Amino acid sequence: MNLQVSGDKEALNVQIDVIKSKRKTFSLQAVSSEHFILRVPNRTTKKDISDVIERNREWIEKHALRKRQREIEEESIRTISEAELRELAESAAKVFKRKVEEYAPIVGVDYGRITIRNQRTRWGSCSSKGNLNLNVALMRAPVEVLDYVVVHELCHRLHMDHSTEFWKEVERVLPDYRASKKWLKENGSRLMKEIHG
Repeated sequence: MNLQVSGDKEALNVQIDVIKSKRKTFSLQAVSSEHFILRVPNRTTKKDISDVIERNREWIEKHALRKRQREIEEESIRTISEAELRELAESAAKVFKRKVEEYAPIVGVDYGRITIRNQRTRWGSCSSKGNLNLNVALMRAPVEVLDYVVVHELCHRLHMDHSTEFWKEVERVLPDYRASKKWLKENGSRLMKEIHG
């Protein structure tokens, strides 16, 4: 199904793919500025689908235009050179070590090895042995975001999941962690593009 979306500078032709499955609710997902997915229960009629799209037209338009703006911004991002990446990784090794040393006693945990990685999908990880992997791309983020990822991974030494208890622990150490989590969600793809192109 197609939907025309008009912005200040351009019109977008949004393709909405409908996926039927054994679910009870409707779900809309913005994949890109011109591609959305609408998940619906198996027995949903064409009229129901049209009604859902019409009811959510404003939401679709807002997210399509927002995604388009982000796509335009990302097209102009310069990928850093190999030499810059090496320098960044060297700095990251020192900065992350300092941050982990600072926050581990506050969280109340010990840790193993700290490794700087150049990953495309993960900001960090913590193994059952307490080895921490942290993404070099975080060096291009605000310092409070870097703090958030370090604390997040250290809290996995207490809870190897994302349970309520885990998030309570993160909040105890960083009461305003949600702002950093939001920043990463909104700007993470730009950071990755700067590193990986």
